[in-house]
Amino acid sequence: MSLRVLLLLATALPAFSQTFDLVVANGRVLDPESNLDAPRHIGIRAGKIAAVSATPLKGTRTIDAKGLAIAPGFIDLHAHGQDLENQRYQVRDGVTSALELEIGTYDIDAWYREREGKRLIHSGVSVGHVPSRIQVMKDPTPTLVPTGDGARRRSSDEDVTVMKRAIERGLQQGAVGVGFGIQYTPAASKWEILEMFRVAGRFKAPVFVHIRHMGDVEPDALTAVEEVIAAASVTGAPLHIVHITSSGLAQAPKLLQTIAEARARGLDITTECYPYTAAMTELSSAMFDAGWQKVLGITYPQVEWVATGERLTESTFNSYRKQGGMVIMHMIPEKVAEQAVAHPITMIASDGIIQNGKGHPRGAGSYARVLGYYVRERKALSLLDAVRKMSLMPAQRLERIVPAMKNKGRIKIGADADLVLFDPATVRDQATFQKPTLPSTGIPYVLIGGLPVVENSQVVDGKFPGRALRAAVQQP
Repeated sequence: MSLRVLLLLATALPAFSQTFDLVVANGRVLDPESNLDAPRHIGIRAGKIAAVSATPLKGTRTIDAKGLAIAPGFIDLHAHGQDLENQRYQVRDGVTSALELEIGTYDIDAWYREREGKRLIHSGVSVGHVPSRIQVMKDPTPTLVPTGDGARRRSSDEDVTVMKRAIERGLQQGAVGVGFGIQYTPAASKWEILEMFRVAGRFKAPVFVHIRHMGDVEPDALTAVEEVIAAASVTGAPLHIVHITSSGLAQAPKLLQTIAEARARGLDITTECYPYTAAMTELSSAMFDAGWQKVLGITYPQVEWVATGERLTESTFNSYRKQGGMVIMHMIPEKVAEQAVAHPITMIASDGIIQNGKGHPRGAGSYARVLGYYVRERKALSLLDAVRKMSLMPAQRLERIVPAMKNKGRIKIGADADLVLFDPATVRDQATFQKPTLPSTGIPYVLIGGLPVVENSQVVDGKFPGRALRAAVQQP
């Protein structure tokens, strides 16, 4: 009998007669693409899902998932924390892919090179207008966002040309779209932003945008949403608006309505939120320029200095603003946060970063908070809808520019075996504003490419199965 015939016979064998590298048995499988919500056994081979079976499977190793839900690994499109410290918090929260897409980076090749072989989870990055502007304006900022000329100096035509070339170079190097933090660069004209959108449009690359204005004080968040919808319409760039609640505040439901109506007319627009009522940013940024109290609808006691947890006064605000550092702003209405989490067009994204154990709890607890608080306790949305917002929807947002994402966010034969196993009855975030690094509970297993990286609710040390999520590299 020929080798070809033997191979055909082997592949024709029923799944239950094959032995898999790993079997995840007896779990409640939640596949947001097919809407499957039923007990199944999953067979994994060579990092891929090779069987989804109603009958038991044989594996070299078996994980008994009785009493647990099995979902595609969660995909965070807005994760500023891109080091091992943050990835250890993220993976305990069920995140298997985390990308820095809002601010991005200037040198795409360098960013990916620095992380090669050091990823606990998958990661990727956009080429950013903000870092490009920092470079062009020679802003000496030590932070993610500009604090000098990068924020406050108007660009010349030559400056815009140089920034466009930087964006183009980044896309040629495989950037996962173009990032914008327009509120952090108030001197950037609408024409400057439109020119960057034009580059993205030529590459059919999505843009990930922190809009220009916040709240309902004119010029308001709706004006800012109209700016980027117009830019996307003119250039054809797919548009993703980040953290709709912290930009819209009480006006966020109107922004969501506007985005949904634009989508209904065929525009490629998506958005996201995080499941908290507080934001976090750099105190020395342009967001806290004169008039911030009126725009944000808060004042000093609602601003928390991350380093110490203290609430600010006028005196400490002025002192720390000169020094620079992260602050948490308690400013998003709870009703608005819940409406956004439940809205059918929103994805969940953390906007998280934790540095030396300090930060916002969203960096460690966003996904378990959705499952535990908003699904189980508040009943604001179904379990399958929550999983869809955290896996399939972000995968679909990226899959045209990163084809590998077509194999993520789903549980089906051929998909990547990036899986999160959680207990729907107990899963919950534990991170707080006082203790932002407490790990989520009720997530005993997380698999990346079929390799357990969380077992018995503990990170497995010394394993780095994460891969680069990157668009095709093109010739200049």
